[in-house]
Amino acid sequence: MIHGNFIRKNQKLNIMKKIVLVLASVLFSVSLFSQEEVVKDGWNFGALPTITFDTDLGFQYGALVNLYDYGDGSRYPNYNHSLYFEVSRFTKGSGINRFYYDSDKLIKGLQTSVDISYLSDQAYDFYGFNGYDAVVNAGWFDDDEDDYVTRMYYKYDRKMFRFKVDLQGKLAGDNFRWIAGINFLNFKIKSVDLKKLNKGKDLGDDDYLPDVDGLFEAYQDWGIINQEEADGGFVPIVKAGLVFDTRDNRPNPMKGVWTEAVIVAAPEFLGGESSFSKISLTHRQYFTLIPKDLSFAYRLAYQSTISGHAPFYYQSQVITSVLKGSSSEGLGGAKSLRGIRRNRVVGDGFFFGNAELRWKFARFRFINNNFYLGLNGFVDFGRVTKKIEFDKPVFNPLSSTPGEPFFFDYDSEKMHTSYGLGLRIAMNENFIISVDYGLAGNDQDGDSGMYIGLNYLF
Repeated sequence: MIHGNFIRKNQKLNIMKKIVLVLASVLFSVSLFSQEEVVKDGWNFGALPTITFDTDLGFQYGALVNLYDYGDGSRYPNYNHSLYFEVSRFTKGSGINRFYYDSDKLIKGLQTSVDISYLSDQAYDFYGFNGYDAVVNAGWFDDDEDDYVTRMYYKYDRKMFRFKVDLQGKLAGDNFRWIAGINFLNFKIKSVDLKKLNKGKDLGDDDYLPDVDGLFEAYQDWGIINQEEADGGFVPIVKAGLVFDTRDNRPNPMKGVWTEAVIVAAPEFLGGESSFSKISLTHRQYFTLIPKDLSFAYRLAYQSTISGHAPFYYQSQVITSVLKGSSSEGLGGAKSLRGIRRNRVVGDGFFFGNAELRWKFARFRFINNNFYLGLNGFVDFGRVTKKIEFDKPVFNPLSSTPGEPFFFDYDSEKMHTSYGLGLRIAMNENFIISVDYGLAGNDQDGDSGMYIGLNYLF
């Protein structure tokens, strides 16, 4: 075991060294002369193809487009309107369909955001509840291991439709605002469609998925997930809160604070499966270390259920006043704890944080647009603060089914940590391509993760 951990740590260090070398080569290969920025006006856009591959999901293909209206340019880099479109598909069925609109000009005096999305995921990650209290057996989904069961052991099929409208208005001056919104979510959940994923494969193929149950089915058998929730449901959310915002730039602030307190409620009379409310407190702060080029930023967030019962399929949602990407879920993954398995940390309440050192190391003009390149070093951390309560399942010691220690390690939850590096490519301050590589600090949380998307994390 010690030898195996030593090898894994060396592998992580070697990967990190490679990332450092790649980023360093980018830095030293860029030989660009400082040029005065172009002030943008009218409509501008950024576009990015999406091409990836996953053994179980197939090839991902599609594109995203972000349109910005800078008006007469007097507010640049602030914009009047932003429209974001993304359509991407996996060849075996999963995909993202999203429209997002953001403006402080649509309704006078109000910041208006609208999101309409349909997200399908044939292999949505599910590792159980309460962080380290739920044991992850990595060999069960690694087909190179002797104890392999199936790559889909910690997965289920989830489809989610989201309609979201958020409004912000001034309370005092330009910095203190109120928040209000609605968020209608509809979840459809079922076991992984093995027949679909096995299409075109023969029984003896190495990547053929055996017809066995996973953790999602086991949680139903044990009564931890009740049958009423097991197939998903409708969650109508109303939101209200306060925000204090002194950022000098929304996409990548160099100074200021961004603090918010939000309460969301899902009243049963609006058609929800159950009634509950949650509170979310988030504080972000930005410090200039070298004017225009180097900054330090951190985020601390706390979220917890304060009344009622939140269905299990909503517990992975991270509440925020502004949706920075196609999803806000975790903890674990691209939007919260980079390098840690997606949805590894799920509870009735949780705390998490991120600290980043952000360096804009090169600026240049290309095709009459302003660009900069940035490097990030980061540390992410988080843990469950309020556990999802359930009756502990009873295991038959005479059964061939693995026993309790393979599934539960009660009262072992503690802080989950990860660390890593990132690259940013920004056009006109607002369209920002991000690449992050994170390493998990504990083998129970995974090894590492690479994330390619848009925008700074916060």
